This record gives sequence, structure tokens and C-alpha cells, in this order.
Amino acid sequence: MKEVMSCGILLFRKNPHKQFLIMEHANRWDLPKGHVDPGETKRECALREFTEETGIAAESIKLTKGFRFEQTYKVSNWKGRGKDVQKRLVIYMAKLKKGSKAKIKVTEHIGYRWVDWYPPHDLQEKTINPLLVEAEKFFDEKS
Repeated sequence: MKEVMSCGILLFRKNPHKQFLIMEHANRWDLPKGHVDPGETKRECALREFTEETGIAAESIKLTKGFRFEQTYKVSNWKGRGKDVQKRLVIYMAKLKKGSKAKIKVTEHIGYRWVDWYPPHDLQEKTINPLLVEAEKFFDEKS
């Protein structure tokens, strides 16, 4: 089975309390993420896709040390081509730098939402929910 790599960023801000960004597709919510280009590292991919999908410059965010979420799962009928793939997902956590404006320019989605950080969350069973559980554990260990 073919493996597909996808990388993205879970972005947090304080406004005045902690919130995270999700992007709206026609039938689901997801993070800003996408496929790795040839010769690109996972980190480079995550930052590029984040900027492409949100319009927020990579220089406006700071990656969180010590957090990297990885998950592998099967996708049936990938992109409507009738083939199954093994998808490997890598998500980095980041926060907006102080003084940075999060003026989002939607390019590949129909909208976005800042979600208040009050776990547990139930947004997407396969990827986002497990990611947010790991983020909650990470925050608990840091506090």
C-alpha cells in the first residue's frame, strides 16, 4: 500500500484565553496541513502549508519545543481514485508571536474558526481528537 506523508501545524493564540485554529472544508474541519514536496523536510512542509492555507507568515509563529504528534492511518478511495493509501500525519504545535496579527486569508478552504481551549474536544475522530488529547497531556506536563 502506498504511503502518503502530510504535515501541518496546530496553532494557538490567547484572545484573551487560549484558542486554536481549524480550517473549514465543505464537509469537515481540519488543520492547515498538506503533502510533503520532494526534497522538503517535514518541518519545512508544515510551515509552507500553514502559510499557503492561512496567509499567516511563518515568521509570525513560534514552534513549540518538545511537541510533535505523529499518526498513521488508512485512507480508503484516496482522492476518489479507488485506491487505499497509508497516510502518515505529522503535526507541530505553534503559537502566535507577541505582537503578531493573525489576519487569515482563506485560500484552500471555505472558512476557519478559532476554537476555545476547553478539552475534551470532539471535532474529527480519526486525527484531530487524538491530536488534541496529546496536546492536553503536553500542557498538563508543562504546568
